[in-house]
Amino acid sequence: MPKVTEAHREARRRQVLDAAAACFARQGFHRTTMRDIVSEADLSPGAVYGYFSSKAEIIEAIAAERHAHERELILRARAQRNTAPILRQLARDFLGPLTNPEERTRRRVGVQIWAEALRDPRLLKLVRRGIREPIGLLTEVIRESQARGEVPRDLEPEAAARLIVALFHGFILQQTWDPRVDVTAHLALIERVIDAAITGPQLARRRRRSA
Repeated sequence: MPKVTEAHREARRRQVLDAAAACFARQGFHRTTMRDIVSEADLSPGAVYGYFSSKAEIIEAIAAERHAHERELILRARAQRNTAPILRQLARDFLGPLTNPEERTRRRVGVQIWAEALRDPRLLKLVRRGIREPIGLLTEVIRESQARGEVPRDLEPEAAARLIVALFHGFILQQTWDPRVDVTAHLALIERVIDAAITGPQLARRRRRSA
């Protein structure tokens, strides 16, 4: 019998997760059954249960995967070490993909995960960690930028980080309710807000020094 490679296992796992996400987006968590996921994945029940023993495990895997991806985006942008470009890049990285129908489907599932977390303590813990980590990383980015003199010191770092996350989450909710919401216009406005918050005070200081 040929040996199953790790790449093959990962491809099958991906197939199950994508099938589950499609079912969840189409009919919601509670109406989706494991039988639905098996059918959508076009695999045998044994193949699906070989990766996930329950629908709850699949939901947790989808949430954990999303959180890991978002953490990687922040860490990659942070390497630029220049505040305004970092935040603008993050705005593009997080909001730009929402022009893609597949990404909108994944985010629709994310909204359902938020709602499901209100009744599932285990999932609530995972969702809280998924929010706490990006807020923590963004807070560090802002503090480091304050130390370099790029961001006003009177800006409260965690409050600013929470505002950025709230802007993103709010847009996801709006687009979930109304797919016609314009991603490009929203992104352009966020970039203007970032520039005003970060570069505005710097320009004011330069003008005072030159006066």
